[in-house]
Amino acid sequence: MLSNKGKIWFNGQFVEWDKAKIHVLSHVVHYGSSVFEGIRCYKNREGSAIFRLEDHVRRLFDSAKIYMIDIPYTEEEICEAVIETVKINNLKECYIRPVVFRGHKELGVNPLNCPVEVVIAAWEWESYLGQEALEEGVDVGVSTWRRMAPNTLPNMAKAGGNYLNSQLVKIEAIKHGYDEGIMLDYNGMVSEGSGENIFIVKDGELYTPPISSSILPGITRDSVIKLAKEMDINVKEERIPREMLYIADELFFTGTAAEITPIRSVDGIKIGNGRRGPLTEKLQESFFEILRAEADDRFEWLKYIE
Repeated sequence: MLSNKGKIWFNGQFVEWDKAKIHVLSHVVHYGSSVFEGIRCYKNREGSAIFRLEDHVRRLFDSAKIYMIDIPYTEEEICEAVIETVKINNLKECYIRPVVFRGHKELGVNPLNCPVEVVIAAWEWESYLGQEALEEGVDVGVSTWRRMAPNTLPNMAKAGGNYLNSQLVKIEAIKHGYDEGIMLDYNGMVSEGSGENIFIVKDGELYTPPISSSILPGITRDSVIKLAKEMDINVKEERIPREMLYIADELFFTGTAAEITPIRSVDGIKIGNGRRGPLTEKLQESFFEILRAEADDRFEWLKYIE
């Protein structure tokens, strides 16, 4: 649930939550012309730290570049604005949403004459798929909706319009009694969840779909790959057939919201022992030890709020 209180950074100034409004004829409302990020701030024994802030902001600018949206601020200015948004709202642990969108001037498919606006909001938010899911896992189904082909919409951009596809997947999953859905790509190979990347554990090795399988290059995905390689776990980024999901020893989602969430069943087929597996647990422990400042921040992932 959104907090509906506090302040939002809106085009360089802080405004009250209920006054952060746009015109109903803004281009983004009609054509989905926005790019955004989801970022987490964690409270640990050293203070409050934003996870991989610079990497998230860099991806925001990459997404904007793909859609030819000129952000009227530098990456450094957006990073500082994110920090200030957390501070002014007195948040110790939170979810942060920067969004860049085309605003109100004229309507029509051509977006280039519409102003570019930037908003940053932050609020308290619990585990996306439920705290118990981190241990017990979630039930998922393979969606009838596929991820977009690369010559239709750019999947590497975290764009608002792309998430219409994700909405269909999530709605279908809920209607069918699942916690989440898994999309196949345009070739029928495994792609990702509605808002998460996916990993398969098989015979002690990690498999994950490559960028060419129409995935968003996830920052938590990248974090898990780095942790796995540090543990001398072989990571294979390669195309994955649907049936490999069913015979996996372990499965898990990764994402800013999902963090590292085990998958206990796919299409009603139990995966492994039907709950979090040992390699998933090992990666979770290593991941959260860094976030909780119980281990050295050797990858320099944490940006502390001072």
